[in-house]
Amino acid sequence: MEILAPAGGFDTIVPAVRAGADAVYLGAKELSARAGAKNFSDQELKDAVGYCRARGVKVYLACNTLVRDDELKKALKIIEYACSIPVDAVIIQDIGLISLVREAAPGMRLHASTQMSVHTLKGVELLADMGFKRVVLSRELSRDEIAEIAEKSPIELEVFVHGALCMSVSGQCYFSAVLGGRSGNRGACAQPCRLPFYVDGGTGHDLSLKDNSIIQNLRELERSGVASAKIEGRMKRPEYVAAAVAACRQSLDTGKTEPELMQKLEAVFSRSGFTDGYYKGKLGADMFGIRSKDDVMSATGKVFNSIHAYYKDERQSVPVNAELTVKKDRPSVLTVSDSEGRNVTVSGAVPEAALNVGLNKEKSESYIRKTGGTPFRLDGFCADIDDGLALPALEMNSLRRRALEELLEKRTSKDPVKFSDIVLPETGIRPKKPPKNIRARFTDGNVPDEFLDCELIYVPMFLRDEEYESLMDRGFAVAPEIPRGMFGMERKIADRLERLKKLGISEVLCSNLGAVELARELELDIHGGFGLNLTNTASIEWAESMGFLDAEISFELTLEQISRLGGRLPLGIVSGGRLPLMLTRNCPADNSPSGRKSMVLKDRKGMEFPLQEYGSCTEVLNSVPLELSDRKREILGVEFEVLRFSVENLVEKVESLQVFNSQKPRKTAFTRGLYYRGVE
Repeated sequence: MEILAPAGGFDTIVPAVRAGADAVYLGAKELSARAGAKNFSDQELKDAVGYCRARGVKVYLACNTLVRDDELKKALKIIEYACSIPVDAVIIQDIGLISLVREAAPGMRLHASTQMSVHTLKGVELLADMGFKRVVLSRELSRDEIAEIAEKSPIELEVFVHGALCMSVSGQCYFSAVLGGRSGNRGACAQPCRLPFYVDGGTGHDLSLKDNSIIQNLRELERSGVASAKIEGRMKRPEYVAAAVAACRQSLDTGKTEPELMQKLEAVFSRSGFTDGYYKGKLGADMFGIRSKDDVMSATGKVFNSIHAYYKDERQSVPVNAELTVKKDRPSVLTVSDSEGRNVTVSGAVPEAALNVGLNKEKSESYIRKTGGTPFRLDGFCADIDDGLALPALEMNSLRRRALEELLEKRTSKDPVKFSDIVLPETGIRPKKPPKNIRARFTDGNVPDEFLDCELIYVPMFLRDEEYESLMDRGFAVAPEIPRGMFGMERKIADRLERLKKLGISEVLCSNLGAVELARELELDIHGGFGLNLTNTASIEWAESMGFLDAEISFELTLEQISRLGGRLPLGIVSGGRLPLMLTRNCPADNSPSGRKSMVLKDRKGMEFPLQEYGSCTEVLNSVPLELSDRKREILGVEFEVLRFSVENLVEKVESLQVFNSQKPRKTAFTRGLYYRGVE
C-alpha cells in the first residue's frame, strides 16, 4: 500500500520523501482546495516532480476545486502544464472539468477527490465509468464499509489515515460560504466550525472534531484492498509531515509504530489528541476536540528538532545494479542500472599494475556499495577484472559518484502526456426568462393541498407506502429524495427504490453520485440535486449526457453567473427555505454526555441553526430562510425554483408559499444567500 504525503510547499517535499513517502500530493497556485497553503509555482512544481521522480516517488497534482465557466480555460492551462512535466495523476472534484480533461488529455491518470463525496460502491463504479483510476473515499466510512467497497471496487481506493477532520462530509459543506463568502468547495474555507457553537449539554465547541488517526491500522487497510494511505495536512509544517510519514512507514513495514513517535506526532499538532471513531464506527462525544493551550505549548523546539532525524539523510530506497569492467591498458568502466530500465555508463582511468594484491570483486564492491548521501542502494554487483591490476580508491569513488549522479539526473525525466486543445462548451445561450415552474421539497408527508399547483414535490424516500399512495391519489406529482448521506445504507436504499418503482414512482432526486448510479441501474428518471455541485456549462452537459431530466445548479453561484450558463438541460435553483450548511455523520447534538437534549445548534450571538436527521446523516440548517420571492425578474436562465421545507409546521409551509406567490419579501428575518454576493 502506498503512503501518500501532503506537500503545501517545497519545504515539505524533502521531509516527506526522506521520511518514507511513496507519493506526495500538492497544489498549484490556483484551483487547489488548500488555497491557504504556499502551493507551487510552475517552476517549483517542475522541480518537485523531478526531485520526487528521481527517488521513485510519485506526484499527484490537486486541481480539486469547483470551477466556474470563466475559469475553465485557466484550469485546462494548469492541466496542460501538468501533462508537460508530467505529474503522475491529477486529483479533480469538478464534474465538468473531468470530461474536458478526458477529452484534452486522455492519457493523464485521474483521481477523484474526496470533495466528490463518494462513499458507496455505486458511486465508485460511476467514477470508474467516468474514467477515474482511483477515488479518495469520504473520511466518515467505517472499516467494514471500506472493506465492503474495496471487495468489489473496479478502481483503486485511497483512504485518509491521519489529519484534520471536517465536521461535514467533504464537498457538502457550505458553512463558510454562506456565513462568510469563503467557499470550502473552492479552497477558501475560513473554518468557522472551529469557533464556539453549542448544543444544550455540549462543550461549546460542538462542530469541532479531533484529528483522525488510524495509523496503527494500515496493515488491516492494506489487507482489505486499499491502495493508498493518505495523510491530510497541506497547511502543516515540515516536521508534522515527516512525523506522520515516518509513523505510517513504521506501521506498514513492521506492523506497529513506536509510542515515542506517536507522542511526537501528537505534540506537533493535535486537537485534544486523536480519534479513530469513524473507522471503528464509534461516534459521539469522544470524537470532539479543540486545539487547546496545552496542545499548542506541546509543539516545542525540542520536539521539532528531534523529528529532524527522520529526514536528515537521503532514504536509500532506489535499488540499482552495477557492473564494473577493469581491463589492462583500457579505461575502467562502470555501468549502473535501475529497475525501470535506465542505465548509465561512465569511464575512468586506465588501471595500473598492482604492487601487492590486485583489485578483485569483493574489494571493488566495497567501494561501489558506498551509496550514502544518495537515494540509491546497491542490490546487485558483478565485475570483470583482469588479474594483477589496481585502481586508486579516489578513482573508484569517482566512478561511483559520477555514475550515480548521472543516473539520478536521468531519472528526473519522463515523456510528457499528450495534451490537445479543445473547444470549450458554449455559454450564455439559455433563454433569459424568469422561471415558470415551482417545486417543493419536504422532510415529511405533511403536504398541504395548497402545493397542488407545484410542478413536482420531493419527499423522503422512506415515507410509508400508504403516504406515497395518498399523495399521488390527491394529485401530487411525487419524486422521492435519495439521501445525500448514504453511509451503510446502499442496499437498503436500493431495495426501497425497487419497492417505490412498483408503487408507480418513476422519478427520483439525486444529490450524490452513488444515488445517480443506483437510479440509473433501476432505470429511474433523475432530477439532479444541488449536492452534485454543478457550477459550469461542462458539468451541465455531463448531467445531460447521463440522461438527467433536469438539475439544480449550485447555490454558490450568483444569479448573474447562473444567467450566463450554457447547455440545454433544464435547470433550477433553490430559492426558498433554510439552506443546508453541513452534512455530518456525527451529529453535533451527540457532543453531550447526557445525549441529545435539543436538535438546535447556537452560535456566540445566540443565533439558532436547526439540526435535522435524514438518511445516515444530520443536516445543519441555516439560522434564517432564503428568500427570493420579490426578485423573480432577476432570476434568469432557469426553468424552475425549489422551495425547501425542513423545520416548518403545516401553517408555516402554507404561509411561505403565499409569500412566494405574492412576489413580496417576508416580514421576518431572511437571507438572499449567495445569489448576489457570491463566494471566493
